[in-house]
Amino acid sequence: MPTLLRERNFALLWFAGLISIAGDWMLLIALPLHVYQQTGSTLATGAMLMASILPSVLLGSVAGVFVDRWDRKRVMVWANLSRAVILLPLLLVSVADWIWIVYVVAALESTIGLFFGPAENALLPTLVGTDRLVTANSLNALNNNLARLIGPPIGGALMAFGGLGAVAVVDAATYLVGGVLIALITVTSRTERKENDAELSSAWSRVWVEWRDGLRLVGRERVITVLLAMSAAFALGEGILGALYVPFVTEVLQGGELYLGWLMSAQAVGGLLGVLLMSRFGNVLTPRTLLGVSAVLFGLTDLAIWHARSLEALGLPPLTLALVLILLVGIPATGLGAAFSTLLQSGTRDEYRGRVFGTLALTQSLLLLVGIALAGVLGEVMGIVPMLSVDSGLYVFAGITGLVFLPQVMGEHSPSVVEPQTIAAPVGRE
Repeated sequence: MPTLLRERNFALLWFAGLISIAGDWMLLIALPLHVYQQTGSTLATGAMLMASILPSVLLGSVAGVFVDRWDRKRVMVWANLSRAVILLPLLLVSVADWIWIVYVVAALESTIGLFFGPAENALLPTLVGTDRLVTANSLNALNNNLARLIGPPIGGALMAFGGLGAVAVVDAATYLVGGVLIALITVTSRTERKENDAELSSAWSRVWVEWRDGLRLVGRERVITVLLAMSAAFALGEGILGALYVPFVTEVLQGGELYLGWLMSAQAVGGLLGVLLMSRFGNVLTPRTLLGVSAVLFGLTDLAIWHARSLEALGLPPLTLALVLILLVGIPATGLGAAFSTLLQSGTRDEYRGRVFGTLALTQSLLLLVGIALAGVLGEVMGIVPMLSVDSGLYVFAGITGLVFLPQVMGEHSPSVVEPQTIAAPVGRE
């Protein structure tokens, strides 16, 4: 795996991601904290979350159309530079009367991210080739977990000593650095396209046709359909978890704010352990098997976390047990993420990747909102632990679905889309 980080293009993209994702975690800590401090309202804080999710619902699949039409490296550079500028109005938010700026910034930053994410996922196979996608996605998991360890403590410290404005400035700087690093990548990142301009009379009609073709592809190709169904189950579970996680920790486990921070760091540490295991044994399992087994293990480990209080009778302190288990859940989380991205990237022809990942963003956002709503409505009726157990069951169900319905060999699918394609030798790599 370290060989990839010695390749110039991959190293540039990897370090750009590490820096900017660490900035994202700073902001993820700062924005809800600032809104709650200024308003004292959980409703206002939840509305900020909704403001960041709604753009994916409205524009997620459409953004992928443009990603497939534009140079993907340039999309990523301009996305980073744009987000750096968008953050600056947060310097004006010093009183509750200006809190609306936070909602606007959250929505705009999320909108720009709809272009960056699909562009990065579509560019990755071009940089590394399909044979090294599992390794590349494992390194990206390492990237994300390192950023999760680094970002929240820095964000908390900046909030304590400089307020939201300090976080905004530092996060903007991470986007600028990330944009410069990506700009230094040397690779052809525009897809080859065949267009019949006589048939497609305008730019907007082409966008409509390509968006429709992307949706048809999702419904036609077995690998993509199964993966999106699995992602829907994952997102539904994450919506339930997002709404009930803090009540679970504070009411069921009776842990405080410091313990919440420990749990966040513990899963990141588990993710790092998962990357080490992937680097050593990642090639032993096929991506299909790795995805299915990881999802099942993830769900079962989560289930043990939710019932940690029930194991207190066995002499196991629930706070300690939950901390250990959430560290362990980071291991299958790494395998799940790496295998899922690998299958979706290698199972989609290059000119469709932007649209497929855009549809993925739409699917996840919709089901995330449904999960949040279900948790809000049923959480008090069923209880916190039973609802979180549904979250665990969704992961187990999705894992079994993948093992049953995903083909063991990608070549079993239509060669027009999912047959492994020849990819130009990467100049650098990511």
